[in-house]
Amino acid sequence: MFTGLIEEVGTVVAAERRRASVDLTVRASGVLADARIGDSLAINGACLTIVGLLPDGFRATAVEETVARTTLGDLAVGSPVNLERPLQVGGRLGGHLVNGHVDGVGMVAQIQRRERSSVPFIECEPELCRYLVEKGWIPWTA
Repeated sequence: MFTGLIEEVGTVVAAERRRASVDLTVRASGVLADARIGDSLAINGACLTIVGLLPDGFRATAVEETVARTTLGDLAVGSPVNLERPLQVGGRLGGHLVNGHVDGVGMVAQIQRRERSSVPFIECEPELCRYLVEKGWIPWTA
């Protein structure tokens, strides 16, 4: 489980497509302070497993299902990515409980700018939209 609070913005330094999956190498530091191979890490809201640790980042693989249901397969060298560690039992809950498993991709149809915020309007397939709630959380970048 995740809180939905972005801890760090990393940078993709390699994105190697392997048929339907993609191997990502991401430059990051803060979220890796206590990281180990096998730990979960949310990248742009999708839960991935750390498969390699580097002095200045980590490697993870987005498998076929993840690539099909997210935009992770579209990442390229230089792409910024939102990073978040999973919630630890007994840890501080400063956001929301977020599953970390992405079911599909919607399109931003409109963004209403407000004085100190923005409100996105998302279009998606009916089988996905029925699960959205007015105050729900959808990972996005503006």
